[in-house]
Amino acid sequence: MEKLKAGFSRLDITPPLGVFVDGYYNDRFADGILDPLEANCVAVSDGEKTAVLLSIDICEVYQVDMDKFRHKVAEENGIDYEAVYVHCTHTHTGPATDKKGDPGYLDMLGRKLSDAARLAVQDLKPVTVSIGRGAVPGVSFERRFRMKDGAIRTNPGVGNPDIAESIGTPDESLQLVQLSREHASDILLVNFQVHPDTIGGCKISADYPRFVRETLERAIPHVKAVYFNGAQGDLNHVNVNAKEGDLKGLETDSFDDVARGYAHAQWMGRAIAGGVLQVYGKTKDVPGGKVFFKQEIVDIPSNRPDPSQIPEAARIMKLHTEGRDAELPYEGMELTTVVAEAQRMMNLEHGPENFQVYVSSVGFGSVAFLGVAGEPFTEVGRLLKKGSPFEMTIPCCLTNGAEGYYPMKEAYEEGGYEARSSKFRAGVAETLAEAGIGLLKTEYESIK
Repeated sequence: MEKLKAGFSRLDITPPLGVFVDGYYNDRFADGILDPLEANCVAVSDGEKTAVLLSIDICEVYQVDMDKFRHKVAEENGIDYEAVYVHCTHTHTGPATDKKGDPGYLDMLGRKLSDAARLAVQDLKPVTVSIGRGAVPGVSFERRFRMKDGAIRTNPGVGNPDIAESIGTPDESLQLVQLSREHASDILLVNFQVHPDTIGGCKISADYPRFVRETLERAIPHVKAVYFNGAQGDLNHVNVNAKEGDLKGLETDSFDDVARGYAHAQWMGRAIAGGVLQVYGKTKDVPGGKVFFKQEIVDIPSNRPDPSQIPEAARIMKLHTEGRDAELPYEGMELTTVVAEAQRMMNLEHGPENFQVYVSSVGFGSVAFLGVAGEPFTEVGRLLKKGSPFEMTIPCCLTNGAEGYYPMKEAYEEGGYEARSSKFRAGVAETLAEAGIGLLKTEYESIK
């Protein structure tokens, strides 16, 4: 086995104006570009196996569509399909990739991903691996709250006097993998967890992940930075207890009561990069070791509605699609929750009874990436890191697919947007965490 090698590439994947913008339950179409979107690719090879990890500034790509991209990348670059690991950073100001997406753009995106993999493989250089951990407080916040009347609300708004307490605590930990290459730029793989829904509006932007990369590359000579978003399904940027200075660069969107702003996304990127800068230069050297990759398919029961719920769900969806939300007795995020729940019920009225969800691992030596095809709650990330036998495990949301929210079991009993809209039955998060840990243990034993 040769010494581990790593390569890097970056390509622009900005869509044309007019494309459908993903991420909300109201229609948006791109009318400008705040900053370009990117596909960042890292290739790793031990001389026998090669894998590519792509981090792309896209909100989400369903498994069925991502499979087309992954097979294209694999076939055109002579690597294994399971060795293609595609992570979406989840920017809510990027193009749709489902049936609302622009077919021409989707074709271009597939070609760009394949090209990015090819260029990264061509850039392979001998590498040493080191890891570091830090923390970034005050950037990521729980977005689920228990109200004084006992109800559970997602994003109840800054300064809402009816908030009793937040449900859970954010994971403020930061992880860094530093790939130091011979006669080439170092590659920094950054892992943190928070929703990139910081900007809103109809202009294209990669949100805070871009500013993580940009800040690091300006601060440190000869590095390339890649961002991997962690388990962020119940986390976002909103500090409901914000004081005067905290609200700079933010304005509240009336449709869901969430404070957003481009300047805040820039601040978040700088703050997360600051956490990396505190770790950089003091990382621990670890063996490069063998490259490994594996994917498993997990069967998850469907969260089908009771037939008695369908008439009301149909009424809500009819009013919403006709632009008559004002006739519904809800506002802000409560309205979004009710509409999302009604849509879930209508979609699952006739089945299916089960869904198949990907859990994917790619890694090298002491470092493992574990991707889930959707948005797991932050506790899933904690469980994966705790249960993994690898010295560093990088949990990633929205990897190789985007099948929905994965709330913890108790969230279904409590309520809130994520559980009420999830197409999966209670227990899905725990099942996926168990499957991910099992996959990591199997891979660990295989490379010992």
